[in-house]
Amino acid sequence: MKDETKCLHAGYTPKNGEPRVFPIYQSTTYTFETSKQIGDLFDMPTAPMYSRFANPTVDVVEKKIADLEGGVGAMCTSSGQAASLIAILNLCSAGDSFISSASIYGGTLNLFSVTLKKLGIECIFVDPDSSEEEIQKAFRPNTKAVFGETLANPALTVFDIEKFAKVAHKNQVPLIVDNTFATPILCKPFDFGADIVIHSTTKYMDGHALQVGGVIVDSGNFDYTTGKFPDFTEPDESYHGIVYSKVFGRQAYIVKARMQLMRDFGAFPAANSAFLLNLGLETLAVRMKQYCENALAVAKYFQKTDKIESVSYPALPEDKYHALAQKYLPDGTSGVISITVKGGRANAEKFMDGLKLASKEVHVADIRTCVLHPASATHRQLTDEQLIAAGVNPAMIRFSVGLENVEDIIADIEQSLDQI
Repeated sequence: MKDETKCLHAGYTPKNGEPRVFPIYQSTTYTFETSKQIGDLFDMPTAPMYSRFANPTVDVVEKKIADLEGGVGAMCTSSGQAASLIAILNLCSAGDSFISSASIYGGTLNLFSVTLKKLGIECIFVDPDSSEEEIQKAFRPNTKAVFGETLANPALTVFDIEKFAKVAHKNQVPLIVDNTFATPILCKPFDFGADIVIHSTTKYMDGHALQVGGVIVDSGNFDYTTGKFPDFTEPDESYHGIVYSKVFGRQAYIVKARMQLMRDFGAFPAANSAFLLNLGLETLAVRMKQYCENALAVAKYFQKTDKIESVSYPALPEDKYHALAQKYLPDGTSGVISITVKGGRANAEKFMDGLKLASKEVHVADIRTCVLHPASATHRQLTDEQLIAAGVNPAMIRFSVGLENVEDIIADIEQSLDQI
């Protein structure tokens, strides 16, 4: 099936007399006829047994997202941050390190540089524009993964997936790609060598600002039996000695994440949240096309006004990352634009405050146009040096173009710029 069809049908096919729309299974637990049936599920988790591990409604959404990304399995989480955390902890333990592009979301940067550091896991940041040789220099014997964002939030750096995948695989570690802004409609990282994909489903996948969520998708392509990842090849004593690579094969990564880390952290989404997420997924392919069309028109308008210092939108031919966008995102680069307003932070805030149609809120990738000043919000905790490394100018505005009529969006921008 093509993506438009998968968005509607993947994950669930109703049988005779069953509901067309998969229902909400609002239950924390499930009953069985014998104790053996429950015990068997702890050996081979093929069905829901407790909603901290799995729920039928959530399972349908996981299957749909895995199908869209081309993976062997997926696990939904309670937030995008939870997905990032579990994706790393499934590979790294205290004393390990991993490499990340420096151009990533501010919340993820804090997670990697502060919280994981407290747990004894070091994140080594590299410039996303680094050469293969420069990236190689960042590797250490204890490095267990590489991480990057397809489209960085909010710098809109386009991550060179093939380049980083090549270096990661040379060092026998997997590449994790946050595909939130692109979604599988605009980019499928597995096609370019990524091994694990994560999303904040709060953004485009949900699309309606209704619920917070995340997801981890496993390609099933990485070999964890090289000796570098003993947690996959040696018995897990916390789970009656199971050997994930031996029992679960290509699904070892995602099953370990669920049965070991989801068991302990419990960052599982509610069934109702998954139901709402599925409603967003059903229109994802249609919405992404319109976001890209609207955003390109708005980006071109920003280019023409003399009150905007710079415009970052990779679909523009003049953009620094246009060539990479053509390679990885030929159908569009989402609805998010980053602009720098002339006159510094004061004028940036004045422009934001003057908008009437666009919502001023801590959100992005919504059906409604919304704006944010990253330096004073999502990236507020970063130093000036970290802001620069993340591609965030103090006068930068993250402008998330929605699905309103584009003429109305531009009219709102124009009247606000007129006040500066």
